[in-house]
Amino acid sequence: MSHCSGFQCPAVEPIICDPIVVVRDHYFTQVVPVIHTIQVVNRRHCIPVERHIYNTVTVDEGIEERVGVSGRKEKKQNVTVSKAKTKNKVKK
Repeated sequence: MSHCSGFQCPAVEPIICDPIVVVRDHYFTQVVPVIHTIQVVNRRHCIPVERHIYNTVTVDEGIEERVGVSGRKEKKQNVTVSKAKTKNKVKK
């Protein structure tokens, strides 16, 4: 086909295709409140801890004051003799 021959192609209707979709996403920040509840639990625990308490008792041994029948104070000596000492005295 030559242009010189004078042949001309008939007019045609254009073919229209579905559009090609090009998506350009644009993002914008949006603040969304997220609420977290924190529950604080206070616990109280008893822990036994020893505390040593010492009582002091003082006992006086030896001379004891006694009130006799007459009302006068008599001094009496409390002496305990061990059996070992008594046996030695008996043997001598």
